[in-house]
Parts: sequence; structure tokens; C-alpha cells
Amino acid sequence: MALRKKLCESSNFNGKIMYSFARYYSSKMDLRKLKAMIQKRIQNWAKGYPVPAMVPVAEEVLDSRRLVMQGVSTLLKMITVLACKFCPEVYIGEKGHLIQTCCGFKHRGKNRVHEWIVGGLKDVLVPVEAFHLKHMFQDIIKHHQRFDFERVPAVVELCWQAGANDGNHLNWNSGSDCLGVDGVESLSPDELILVASGTLRAWEMFRDGVEKLLMVYRAEVCKHCSEVHIGPSGHKARLCGVFKYESWQGTHFWRKANMDDLVPPKTVWRWRPQDPQVLLNEGRGFYGHTAAVVELCTQAGAIAPPKYHCMMKLQGVSTTLGDQRLFHPNAQMYMSVDSKVIEPSRSSPGLPDHRCV
Repeated sequence: MALRKKLCESSNFNGKIMYSFARYYSSKMDLRKLKAMIQKRIQNWAKGYPVPAMVPVAEEVLDSRRLVMQGVSTLLKMITVLACKFCPEVYIGEKGHLIQTCCGFKHRGKNRVHEWIVGGLKDVLVPVEAFHLKHMFQDIIKHHQRFDFERVPAVVELCWQAGANDGNHLNWNSGSDCLGVDGVESLSPDELILVASGTLRAWEMFRDGVEKLLMVYRAEVCKHCSEVHIGPSGHKARLCGVFKYESWQGTHFWRKANMDDLVPPKTVWRWRPQDPQVLLNEGRGFYGHTAAVVELCTQAGAIAPPKYHCMMKLQGVSTTLGDQRLFHPNAQMYMSVDSKVIEPSRSSPGLPDHRCV
């Protein structure tokens, strides 16, 4: 009886607690009464922008962007850039590679050899555009308003919202930033190396500055396409088309954007001295990669930062067409493709693990 009495008392106590919580959550609120308070908070939040400490960062990003575009335009007059006719693949060099990664016309194929044509500035620096807003906390753009707003580069829009005072704020012209140095053919090798090194430094400053701005200012990107919106909330223009039945009138699914969404690195295959003259499909697992701008500058004589060395696989093994062996650049070891065994030469005391190349 005593045990039953204690169980009843504990159940009543728990019931009172649950009832109190239920009454708390079941209370109804009139959101129309809170509308004025919410709007006032948004207005007070908007007073803190643009952040004064981030204005110099935004201006530095615009200057770095201009230097990168001028430097890349100059280097393109001396170094050949190839682009695939049917896919976004890019290769920097005189002859394109034979790696079968092309999807074909309208994605009708798979694992095809690329068909190369001469590329340009937009193949190295991928253009990413966004709607230009009058101010950061304006109303959400509706689908029928999509033609009322100008499309500008996403990084430029981010810098303008961050308070950068650019002379092209009202009438920007991206073509004025794409002019290279006149008389590139007359530049000496040392002068070309200076141009490449300056372009690579500006590229690093450009990406670092954009990353700092994204820590303070909100940018959105669609989960299913590359559409970018600069602002606290995405627009409602139905331009995604993620589902077949939506065609071109799909609604975007927004997530927080990062640096690579606004400044795509455009990863490309790179040729090393230990590789064949033309990169083969059989050795695609051993070739290095890097960003297109970095590869363009390094071919012009600039030194890549150490953070790219692992991706570039400078000391990695490679393949040859003759005996299908993987050779180390120092010619001290080889690995057979069939046996997967590394055999060091007699002169070498030891070798590192082949998986760390």
C-alpha cells in the first residue's frame, strides 16, 4: 500500500509538471501585434551596417580584383589556355590532355575525350553575378521583379554593400578591368615573372578579403545551381529548374555561401616534368591539380605558395606509355601498375609510403 501511494504521488507530481508546460506552450499569440516590434528590430539592425572596420577590406578586395583581371589578361597574351567545347573543363598549355572526363553536348555522353578550343578570360576567372540591391535590407525580390534589378558581379555587390566607395558604383564597366598591359610581347622574362608574381599575390589577397567579408555579411547560394544572392535572404525569382516538371521556373533552395561560391578556383589538371608530354587517362589518379590562376602564374615563372604543393603533387609519381610503370621524379624507385609493389634502387636506403604522394 505504501509503495502504491508513493507511485500515485509521483505520477500526480509529473502530471502537474507536464500540465504546466502544456499550458505554457498552448498559449496563443497574435503575430500581428508583434509586427511593429519585428520591423523596429530590423530597422535597428540595419543601422549597424555597413560595419566601419570592414570598409577598408572591401576597398582592398575591389583593388585586388582589378589587379587579378589585368594580370590574367596580360598573361593570356603569352600563355595558351584551352577550353572544352562541350563542358567547363579548362587546360593551360599548348596541347590539351587526353583525360576522359567530358560529358558531351548537353550531357548526352560520359567519359569522353575533350574537344579543345582557345579559351579566354572567363574560362580562367569564372563570372558569378547577382542582383544589385539599392540597400542591404530591402524587400525580397519577387519573380515578376527580376528584370527591374541590374545583374552585377557578386563580389562587387558584396563590396558595395560593405561600404566600398568605388567610382563605378553607378555605371560599372567590367571591360575596363580586363585590359592587359600593352606591349606584352616586348616584355623580358624577368618582367613577365614580376607580372605573374604580382597577379598571384593579388589573387591571394582577393580570396582572403572575400572570406573576411563573408564573416560579417550574409551571402546565399542555391543548393542545386550556382545562383548567388548577396543579402540576408535569397530572392524569389524562379530560375532554378532543379526538377524536370519545373523547367526554368524552379524555386531556389538557399544555403549560406562560402568563398568558393563567389570566387570559384576553377581547378585544372597540371603538367609536371616527370609526366608524359600529353596527360593520359591511365594516369589520372597520379596527376596534380591546382587553381587555373595559380597554374597560369606558375607557368609564367611565379612560385606557388606552399599551401598548393600538396594538391599540385610536385614530387608525386607518374606514368609512362612504354612499360606502364610509375616513376618517381628522382628516378630512385618505380611501382608496377599490375603488382602495386614499390622496389627501391640499391643506392636509396629507404623510401616513404607511396600513398603519400
